[in-house]
Amino acid sequence: MRRYLAKSDGERKTFRAVFSRVGKKVGHTGYSEDTILLTRITEVETGKVVADHVWFTYSKGFEAVLLKPGVAIEFDARVKAYTKGYVNRQLQVNRKRLDYKLSHPTKIKLV
Repeated sequence: MRRYLAKSDGERKTFRAVFSRVGKKVGHTGYSEDTILLTRITEVETGKVVADHVWFTYSKGFEAVLLKPGVAIEFDARVKAYTKGYVNRQLQVNRKRLDYKLSHPTKIKLV
């Protein structure tokens, strides 16, 4: 769990990260969508590391910036809670737990 992000649930803050690579995921419509992996996420205001990695959809905001592996970027994002984990009702397994993510990135720029 990203404990430091839990303290900022619902807040919009400025973060700095390093672009790692482009990936793919299957979206809710069944089609493939491009994603990007950001590593070493730090909060600009405090300089604290808040997450080791974050995946974002490769949106127009990220497309506008020339991303190459190892490039540092800065962006604003909202901290949101979500549930993650595994559930199997038949075997009575429930490993769901609360975690935190960054969403709605804006003001994306190279550092």
